[in-house]
Amino acid sequence: MSRIGKLPVVIPAGVTVTFENGLITVKGAKGTLTQQVVGGIDIKVEGAEAHVVKTGTAAGDEAKHGLYRALLHNMVVGVTDGYKKTLKVNGVGWKVAKQGSKVVLNVGFSHPVEVVETEGVKLECPSQTEIVVSGIDKTKVGQVAANIRKIRVPEPYHGYGIAYSDEVIERKEGKTGGKGKK
Repeated sequence: MSRIGKLPVVIPAGVTVTFENGLITVKGAKGTLTQQVVGGIDIKVEGAEAHVVKTGTAAGDEAKHGLYRALLHNMVVGVTDGYKKTLKVNGVGWKVAKQGSKVVLNVGFSHPVEVVETEGVKLECPSQTEIVVSGIDKTKVGQVAANIRKIRVPEPYHGYGIAYSDEVIERKEGKTGGKGKK
């Protein structure tokens, strides 16, 4: 039995969870999320708790038990609180700016890079060196933040790049000249 899967998901007030025809639907104050369930998994909603129950005996049902419990929990948190990732831009003369529904990054290339908001994900620039990615779907928020970070991955010598605000970049010491063997 999955240790994660057997934990109940607490459903706060104002959130409704329904499971019909293999589709989980979670509605809350911030929006609605859906997730298709595949395999021998059933969701039982009892009062203010939802339980993920393994009904099949196939090889992957044990892993799916914990997976769908985690996905259901992420959906409940998303429609109540939402998710947010903050990125820091570090480089000489590098800056970001919001223009309409896109963010324009000047990060050391010969041209500016534009990142367009996708459905369900909001981009903000509270300062010239900060990007906030927010939304109700944890996977979409994480993927958009990873795509922005991939534009300029932080390098270890000067620390230049786009990094998560809580990311620790291991710094390396540069080469020293004139200390070779003679």
